[in-house]
Amino acid sequence: MKQAISESRLHQEGKLWLFDKNYISEFVYGGIDGAITTFAVVAGAAGANADLYWVLIFGFANLIADGFSMSVGNFFSVKAERDNFEKHKAIEYWEIENLRNREVQEIRDIYAAKGFKGELLEQVVAVITADKDVWVDTMMKEELEMTKDDKTPYKTAGATFLSFNLVGVIPLLSYVMAVFVDIDKDKLFLTSCIATGLALVIVGYLKSIVTQKRVSVGILETLALGGLAAFLAYYVGVVLAAYFL
Repeated sequence: MKQAISESRLHQEGKLWLFDKNYISEFVYGGIDGAITTFAVVAGAAGANADLYWVLIFGFANLIADGFSMSVGNFFSVKAERDNFEKHKAIEYWEIENLRNREVQEIRDIYAAKGFKGELLEQVVAVITADKDVWVDTMMKEELEMTKDDKTPYKTAGATFLSFNLVGVIPLLSYVMAVFVDIDKDKLFLTSCIATGLALVIVGYLKSIVTQKRVSVGILETLALGGLAAFLAYYVGVVLAAYFL
């Protein structure tokens, strides 16, 4: 009997296909960037009619360097957000200890604005202010509109780097195969285009899940962006090759 796991069940289990859904956004944006930037290098080299080995050298150099750069940027971005959260959380603890009456009034004002009145309002205030951790969490969410992301800087950076390289290597695969297998060199760029297009379709599908757009929109946007980057890179390669070579 053939068993099928529904997408809704995968969401309930915290996974979509083999991906942890908490890190789909890192996979998507890392994958898009990896595919497009590497494919742009391949397209530019194809436009300049560059030798196979130059395509591989510049392609892999771009893949590793840009992937590392993007993951480092992601790491520091997430770390800065977490550090900022912890700084404001420490301030809230200090204010509760040293400016208690003011902080109690702030809780009262927050829930009065939500429609609580009279005895019920005072009961809510009493319950929240009886526990410092609950009190601080409430102030962080309701006053500062800040929540702590469970994703760590190391995991987000790792997911970004992994996806950048996994998807970004796809435009280079036909050229890698050409080193070991006798392949018509004139068809390498076409093969790379097809493989990259399929990769962008998959990433575009995942992108539609992250952005909650229609699948067709997510796929078309991703393909259009990749196609535009390749078009520009290809003709830049053609122009520069004609001028310098």
